[in-house]
Amino acid sequence: MTWGQWVGDQLDAVRAAGQWRAVRTLEGGGPEFTLEDGRRVVSFASNDYLGLTQHPAVIAAATQALARYGAGSGSARLVVGARPPHAELETALAAWRGAEAALVFPSGFVTNLSVLSVFGAGTRIVSDERNHASIIDGARLARGEVAVYRHGDVEHAAHLVATAPGRALVVSDTVFSMDGDVAPVAALARLCARTGAMLVLDDAHAVFDLPAVEPDVVCLRVGTLSKTLGSVGGFVTGRRDFIDLLINRARPWIFTTASAPADMAAATAAIGVISGPEGAALRRRLRSHVDAVRPGHPSPIIPVIMGDEDRTVAAADALLARGLLVPAIRPPTVAPGSSRLRVALSAAHTETQIRELVAALRS
Repeated sequence: MTWGQWVGDQLDAVRAAGQWRAVRTLEGGGPEFTLEDGRRVVSFASNDYLGLTQHPAVIAAATQALARYGAGSGSARLVVGARPPHAELETALAAWRGAEAALVFPSGFVTNLSVLSVFGAGTRIVSDERNHASIIDGARLARGEVAVYRHGDVEHAAHLVATAPGRALVVSDTVFSMDGDVAPVAALARLCARTGAMLVLDDAHAVFDLPAVEPDVVCLRVGTLSKTLGSVGGFVTGRRDFIDLLINRARPWIFTTASAPADMAAATAAIGVISGPEGAALRRRLRSHVDAVRPGHPSPIIPVIMGDEDRTVAAADALLARGLLVPAIRPPTVAPGSSRLRVALSAAHTETQIRELVAALRS
């Protein structure tokens, strides 16, 4: 079989499974966009939870850094050095998260690959079954022993930690990206404090209150610049010596060109916005939107479980016909039989847009 034949067979298998995907091109800054055919739609697909991709202060900071430092960094930071926006952002991130140090990465995915490949080597990695793909791939890259616990089941996680032959690392999303539910962070932290296991939390989708972890827990917290902060990239915060080890051992960071200075400046400006009264107001507005769609839900990610893939795609198409872009999430992103509409809300949505969404979901 030639490579061309193999690729053709693989594509045919995707089509036969009803899982063909293609990329849309949308014009606009959000949450309103224009499709390629000229239709105007309101997006409920973006993780721009506070609408900061369009904030004037964030855009201005990026524009100024672009003019001063150029479009890119040129190489990896250990080769070409950092630019002031990298250091300024890491200082701001550490202060924002109450940590000794921070390190930024080109993406959240690369952050998890780096953290888990370094600290998971030679370790039992105890991972929630619904963790993000970047955590799953990071655990694989570590070449340690991976033990998966039932979703949110701390007793199961404790058993896997207790039976580990050596060091153990517990890793979990804080807010799960497809269900929008919150991990039992306090209980996981108690487990790690009691057993000496390390805790790694991925806070990428945590936009409301960030669950605290006691200072006696050995913990690294991963985050992204591309969701709450409206820029692009990832980061990790924690003890200074742990960050130093990543700088010296994390191959995905060492051998990757550094993030663009403009992205770093944008994220620093976003931290300034969300740390003040405006940020509090944006979170209140987002909280109100969530309660309008699903009262009491803990995050702006609201799944509408349909089950059947064809039914889910048809529902997404019907919403798009009404000018509402809500993605259909299907296997392999979620488990078979759990296809869903993934509604992602933003403080940038208007009350009218939220009412239109609620009416369309009920129809």
